[in-house]
Amino acid sequence: MQRGVHAILYAFFDADERLDRASMRRQVEVCVAAGASGIAALGLATEVAKLSFVEREMLMEWVAEDLCGRRPLGFTIFGQSVAEQVAMARRAEACGAHWLILQPPQVGDYDSAEYLSFFGRVMSATQLPCAIQNAPQYLGRGLSHADIATLRSRHPNFTFIKAEASAADAAQLKRMAGADIRVFNGRGGLEMIDCLDGGCDGFLLAPDLVDHGVRIMRLYDEGFREEAARLHVEILPAINFVMRSIEHLTCYGKRLFAERVGLAVFDRAPSLRPSAAELATLAALRRNLSPFPSPPSRLSGE
Repeated sequence: MQRGVHAILYAFFDADERLDRASMRRQVEVCVAAGASGIAALGLATEVAKLSFVEREMLMEWVAEDLCGRRPLGFTIFGQSVAEQVAMARRAEACGAHWLILQPPQVGDYDSAEYLSFFGRVMSATQLPCAIQNAPQYLGRGLSHADIATLRSRHPNFTFIKAEASAADAAQLKRMAGADIRVFNGRGGLEMIDCLDGGCDGFLLAPDLVDHGVRIMRLYDEGFREEAARLHVEILPAINFVMRSIEHLTCYGKRLFAERVGLAVFDRAPSLRPSAAELATLAALRRNLSPFPSPPSRLSGE
Protein backbone atom coordinates (compact mmCIF):
# COMPACT_ATOMS: atom_id res chain seq x y z
CA MET A 1 0.00 0.00 0.00
CA GLN A 2 1.59 3.25 -1.11
CA ARG A 3 2.19 6.26 1.09
CA GLY A 4 -0.55 8.87 0.92
CA VAL A 5 -4.17 9.61 1.72
CA HIS A 6 -6.57 6.90 0.64
CA ALA A 7 -10.36 7.37 0.52
CA ILE A 8 -12.61 4.79 2.15
CA LEU A 9 -16.07 5.18 0.66
CA TYR A 10 -19.45 5.84 2.21
CA ALA A 11 -22.42 3.63 1.33
CA PHE A 12 -25.04 5.65 -0.54
CA PHE A 13 -28.62 4.40 -0.56
CA ASP A 14 -31.70 5.45 -2.50
CA ALA A 15 -35.10 6.37 -1.03
CA ASP A 16 -35.96 2.65 -0.78
CA GLU A 17 -32.74 1.95 1.19
CA ARG A 18 -31.13 0.09 -1.73
CA LEU A 19 -27.53 0.77 -2.69
CA ASP A 20 -27.41 3.69 -5.14
CA ARG A 21 -25.31 2.84 -8.19
CA ALA A 22 -24.99 6.36 -9.59
CA SER A 23 -24.03 7.94 -6.26
CA MET A 24 -21.38 5.30 -5.63
CA ARG A 25 -19.90 5.94 -9.09
CA ARG A 26 -19.90 9.69 -8.49
CA GLN A 27 -18.13 9.19 -5.17
CA VAL A 28 -15.30 7.24 -6.80
CA GLU A 29 -14.84 9.86 -9.50
CA VAL A 30 -14.77 12.74 -7.02
CA CYS A 31 -12.18 11.00 -4.84
CA VAL A 32 -9.96 10.27 -7.85
CA ALA A 33 -10.26 13.90 -9.00
CA ALA A 34 -9.30 15.02 -5.48
CA GLY A 35 -6.00 13.16 -5.79
CA ALA A 36 -6.60 10.27 -3.40
CA SER A 37 -3.69 7.82 -3.48
CA GLY A 38 -6.07 4.88 -3.48
CA ILE A 39 -9.70 3.88 -3.03
CA ALA A 40 -11.10 1.46 -0.46
CA ALA A 41 -14.56 0.29 0.55
CA LEU A 42 -16.50 -1.88 2.99
CA GLY A 43 -15.12 -0.32 6.15
CA LEU A 44 -17.00 1.31 9.01
CA ALA A 45 -17.73 4.38 6.87
CA THR A 46 -19.34 2.03 4.32
CA GLU A 47 -21.70 0.76 7.05
CA VAL A 48 -20.55 -2.72 6.15
CA ALA A 49 -22.44 -4.39 9.01
CA LYS A 50 -25.71 -3.28 7.35
CA LEU A 51 -24.80 -4.89 4.03
CA SER A 52 -25.62 -8.45 3.04
CA PHE A 53 -22.94 -10.72 1.60
CA VAL A 54 -24.45 -10.18 -1.88
CA GLU A 55 -24.40 -6.41 -1.41
CA ARG A 56 -20.76 -6.50 -0.34
CA GLU A 57 -19.93 -8.48 -3.47
CA MET A 58 -21.88 -6.00 -5.58
CA LEU A 59 -20.08 -3.01 -4.09
CA MET A 60 -16.73 -4.65 -4.77
CA GLU A 61 -17.69 -5.09 -8.41
CA TRP A 62 -19.02 -1.54 -8.74
CA VAL A 63 -15.96 0.12 -7.22
CA ALA A 64 -13.55 -1.99 -9.26
CA GLU A 65 -15.47 -1.19 -12.45
CA ASP A 66 -15.59 2.54 -11.73
CA LEU A 67 -11.98 2.81 -10.64
CA CYS A 68 -10.80 0.84 -13.68
CA GLY A 69 -7.23 0.48 -12.42
CA ARG A 70 -6.57 4.22 -12.04
CA ARG A 71 -5.66 3.90 -8.35
CA PRO A 72 -4.76 1.03 -6.01
CA LEU A 73 -7.91 -0.67 -4.74
CA GLY A 74 -8.49 -2.13 -1.30
CA PHE A 75 -11.38 -3.72 0.56
CA THR A 76 -12.11 -4.23 4.22
CA ILE A 77 -12.92 -7.88 4.86
CA PHE A 78 -15.90 -8.21 7.19
CA GLY A 79 -17.27 -11.52 8.42
CA GLN A 80 -18.13 -13.47 11.54
CA SER A 81 -16.21 -16.64 10.62
CA VAL A 82 -12.98 -17.60 8.91
CA ALA A 83 -14.99 -19.13 6.05
CA GLU A 84 -16.96 -15.91 5.47
CA GLN A 85 -13.85 -13.74 5.50
CA VAL A 86 -11.99 -16.09 3.16
CA ALA A 87 -14.97 -16.02 0.78
CA MET A 88 -14.92 -12.20 0.82
CA ALA A 89 -11.16 -12.20 0.23
CA ARG A 90 -11.67 -14.46 -2.80
CA ARG A 91 -14.24 -12.01 -4.21
CA ALA A 92 -11.84 -9.12 -3.60
CA GLU A 93 -9.10 -10.95 -5.48
CA ALA A 94 -11.46 -11.62 -8.38
CA CYS A 95 -12.27 -7.89 -8.53
CA GLY A 96 -8.59 -6.98 -8.80
CA ALA A 97 -7.99 -5.72 -5.26
CA HIS A 98 -4.43 -4.73 -4.42
CA TRP A 99 -4.73 -5.15 -0.64
CA LEU A 100 -7.13 -6.18 2.15
CA ILE A 101 -7.95 -4.89 5.62
CA LEU A 102 -9.16 -7.59 8.00
CA GLN A 103 -11.66 -6.67 10.70
CA PRO A 104 -12.03 -8.80 13.83
CA PRO A 105 -15.30 -10.75 13.89
CA GLN A 106 -18.02 -8.94 15.82
CA VAL A 107 -19.06 -11.98 17.81
CA GLY A 108 -17.83 -12.93 21.26
CA ASP A 109 -14.82 -11.70 23.19
CA TYR A 110 -11.77 -13.95 23.12
CA ASP A 111 -8.13 -13.91 24.11
CA SER A 112 -5.43 -12.68 21.76
CA ALA A 113 -4.37 -16.20 20.75
CA GLU A 114 -7.82 -16.81 19.26
CA TYR A 115 -7.70 -13.60 17.22
CA LEU A 116 -4.15 -14.30 16.07
CA SER A 117 -5.26 -17.72 14.87
CA PHE A 118 -8.35 -16.26 13.16
CA PHE A 119 -6.44 -13.54 11.31
CA GLY A 120 -3.64 -15.95 10.47
CA ARG A 121 -5.97 -18.42 8.80
CA VAL A 122 -7.49 -15.67 6.63
CA MET A 123 -4.06 -14.29 5.70
CA SER A 124 -2.87 -17.76 4.77
CA ALA A 125 -5.76 -18.03 2.29
CA THR A 126 -4.61 -15.07 0.17
CA GLN A 127 -1.44 -13.77 -1.44
CA LEU A 128 -2.61 -10.16 -1.20
CA PRO A 129 -0.96 -7.75 1.26
CA CYS A 130 -3.10 -7.61 4.39
CA ALA A 131 -3.72 -5.19 7.23
CA ILE A 132 -5.51 -5.48 10.53
CA GLN A 133 -8.03 -2.79 11.45
CA ASN A 134 -6.88 -2.25 14.99
CA ALA A 135 -9.67 -0.11 16.42
CA PRO A 136 -10.79 -1.46 19.82
CA GLN A 137 -12.64 1.79 20.60
CA TYR A 138 -14.89 1.19 17.58
CA LEU A 139 -14.85 -2.59 17.20
CA GLY A 140 -14.64 -3.64 20.86
CA ARG A 141 -11.51 -5.74 20.37
CA GLY A 142 -7.95 -5.24 19.17
CA LEU A 143 -4.37 -6.47 19.21
CA SER A 144 -1.50 -5.34 21.39
CA HIS A 145 1.80 -4.25 19.89
CA ALA A 146 3.24 -7.63 20.91
CA ASP A 147 0.37 -9.42 19.16
CA ILE A 148 1.06 -7.43 15.99
CA ALA A 149 4.73 -8.38 16.10
CA THR A 150 3.79 -12.05 16.55
CA LEU A 151 1.38 -11.98 13.62
CA ARG A 152 3.98 -10.32 11.40
CA SER A 153 6.55 -13.00 12.25
CA ARG A 154 4.11 -15.70 11.10
CA HIS A 155 2.66 -14.08 7.99
CA PRO A 156 4.88 -12.12 5.57
CA ASN A 157 1.83 -10.73 3.71
CA PHE A 158 0.81 -8.88 6.88
CA THR A 159 2.42 -5.62 5.80
CA PHE A 160 0.42 -2.71 7.24
CA ILE A 161 -1.86 -1.60 10.05
CA LYS A 162 -5.10 0.38 9.77
CA ALA A 163 -5.02 2.16 13.12
CA GLU A 164 -7.54 4.39 14.85
CA ALA A 165 -4.95 5.68 17.27
CA SER A 166 -3.74 8.84 18.91
CA ALA A 167 -0.61 10.35 17.38
CA ALA A 168 1.45 9.14 20.36
CA ASP A 169 0.17 5.57 20.06
CA ALA A 170 0.59 5.56 16.29
CA ALA A 171 4.19 6.72 16.70
CA GLN A 172 4.85 3.98 19.26
CA LEU A 173 3.31 1.43 16.91
CA LYS A 174 5.50 2.68 14.06
CA ARG A 175 8.64 2.41 16.20
CA MET A 176 7.71 -1.12 17.19
CA ALA A 177 6.89 -2.14 13.61
CA GLY A 178 9.92 -0.50 12.03
CA ALA A 179 10.30 -0.81 8.28
CA ASP A 180 8.43 -4.11 8.14
CA ILE A 181 4.92 -2.72 8.70
CA ARG A 182 3.42 0.50 7.41
CA VAL A 183 1.04 2.39 9.68
CA PHE A 184 -1.99 4.17 8.25
CA ASN A 185 -4.14 6.08 10.69
CA GLY A 186 -7.79 7.02 10.52
CA ARG A 187 -9.83 9.02 13.06
CA GLY A 188 -10.87 11.40 10.30
CA GLY A 189 -7.40 12.96 10.21
CA LEU A 190 -7.28 14.15 13.82
CA GLU A 191 -3.68 14.94 14.84
CA MET A 192 -2.67 14.52 11.21
CA ILE A 193 0.53 16.56 11.45
CA ASP A 194 1.59 14.91 14.71
CA CYS A 195 0.95 11.50 13.14
CA LEU A 196 3.20 12.37 10.22
CA ASP A 197 5.86 13.71 12.58
CA GLY A 198 5.65 10.36 14.38
CA GLY A 199 6.33 8.39 11.19
CA CYS A 200 2.85 7.42 9.95
CA ASP A 201 2.84 6.37 6.32
CA GLY A 202 -0.55 7.78 5.47
CA PHE A 203 -4.24 7.87 6.24
CA LEU A 204 -7.47 6.15 5.30
CA LEU A 205 -10.13 8.85 5.41
CA ALA A 206 -13.81 9.05 4.56
CA PRO A 207 -14.40 11.23 1.50
CA ASP A 208 -15.93 14.29 3.19
CA LEU A 209 -12.52 15.97 3.72
CA VAL A 210 -10.26 13.73 1.64
CA ASP A 211 -9.35 16.55 -0.75
CA HIS A 212 -8.03 18.64 2.14
CA GLY A 213 -6.21 15.62 3.55
CA VAL A 214 -4.48 15.09 0.20
CA ARG A 215 -3.34 18.74 0.09
CA ILE A 216 -2.08 18.65 3.66
CA MET A 217 -0.03 15.49 3.20
CA ARG A 218 1.43 16.69 -0.10
CA LEU A 219 2.53 19.95 1.50
CA TYR A 220 4.04 18.05 4.41
CA ASP A 221 5.94 15.67 2.13
CA GLU A 222 7.22 18.59 0.05
CA GLY A 223 8.71 20.17 3.16
CA PHE A 224 6.03 22.79 3.86
CA ARG A 225 5.12 21.56 7.32
CA GLU A 226 3.90 24.91 8.68
CA GLU A 227 1.58 25.48 5.73
CA ALA A 228 0.28 21.92 6.11
CA ALA A 229 -0.35 22.55 9.80
CA ARG A 230 -2.20 25.80 9.02
CA LEU A 231 -4.52 24.04 6.59
CA HIS A 232 -5.12 21.27 9.11
CA VAL A 233 -6.19 23.82 11.73
CA GLU A 234 -8.73 25.19 9.23
CA ILE A 235 -10.50 21.85 8.82
CA LEU A 236 -10.14 20.67 12.41
CA PRO A 237 -13.59 21.94 13.49
CA ALA A 238 -15.20 19.84 10.75
CA ILE A 239 -13.12 16.78 11.69
CA ASN A 240 -14.08 17.11 15.36
CA PHE A 241 -17.74 17.47 14.43
CA VAL A 242 -18.06 14.43 12.17
CA MET A 243 -15.82 12.18 14.29
CA ARG A 244 -17.85 12.25 17.49
CA SER A 245 -18.74 8.62 16.81
CA ILE A 246 -19.03 6.23 13.89
CA GLU A 247 -22.78 6.89 13.83
CA HIS A 248 -22.11 10.63 13.69
CA LEU A 249 -19.67 10.06 10.82
CA THR A 250 -22.11 8.06 8.72
CA CYS A 251 -24.88 10.58 9.39
CA TYR A 252 -23.16 13.96 9.23
CA GLY A 253 -19.85 13.14 7.55
CA LYS A 254 -21.76 11.56 4.67
CA ARG A 255 -24.01 14.61 4.45
CA LEU A 256 -21.01 16.94 4.48
CA PHE A 257 -19.55 15.07 1.51
CA ALA A 258 -22.90 14.88 -0.26
CA GLU A 259 -23.54 18.61 0.07
CA ARG A 260 -20.05 19.42 -1.22
CA VAL A 261 -20.53 17.33 -4.38
CA GLY A 262 -24.29 17.56 -4.97
CA LEU A 263 -25.61 14.15 -3.89
CA ALA A 264 -28.75 13.20 -1.98
CA VAL A 265 -28.54 11.20 1.25
CA PHE A 266 -31.03 8.53 2.32
CA ASP A 267 -30.31 6.54 5.46
CA ARG A 268 -30.63 2.77 5.86
CA ALA A 269 -32.17 1.86 9.20
CA PRO A 270 -31.10 1.62 11.90
CA SER A 271 -29.42 5.00 11.65
CA LEU A 272 -28.72 8.18 13.56
CA ARG A 273 -31.25 10.69 12.23
CA PRO A 274 -30.06 14.25 11.62
CA SER A 275 -31.33 17.06 13.83
CA ALA A 276 -32.05 20.60 12.68
CA ALA A 277 -29.47 22.02 15.09
CA GLU A 278 -26.70 19.67 13.94
CA LEU A 279 -27.54 20.30 10.29
CA ALA A 280 -27.20 24.04 10.92
CA THR A 281 -23.76 23.42 12.45
CA LEU A 282 -22.84 21.29 9.43
CA ALA A 283 -23.91 24.03 7.02
CA ALA A 284 -21.74 26.56 8.82
CA LEU A 285 -18.74 24.24 8.69
CA ARG A 286 -19.28 23.54 4.99
CA ARG A 287 -19.23 27.24 4.13
CA ASN A 288 -15.63 27.41 5.37
CA LEU A 289 -14.44 24.60 3.07
CA SER A 290 -13.05 25.18 -0.40
CA PRO A 291 -14.88 23.40 -3.27
CA PHE A 292 -14.11 19.81 -4.20
CA PRO A 293 -12.05 19.41 -7.39
CA SER A 294 -14.39 18.69 -10.31
CA PRO A 295 -14.44 15.16 -11.76
CA PRO A 296 -13.81 14.70 -15.49
CA SER A 297 -16.46 16.21 -17.75
CA ARG A 298 -17.26 12.80 -19.23
CA LEU A 299 -19.44 12.22 -16.17
CA SER A 300 -21.39 15.46 -16.49
CA GLY A 301 -24.42 13.66 -17.88
CA GLU A 302 -24.67 11.15 -15.04
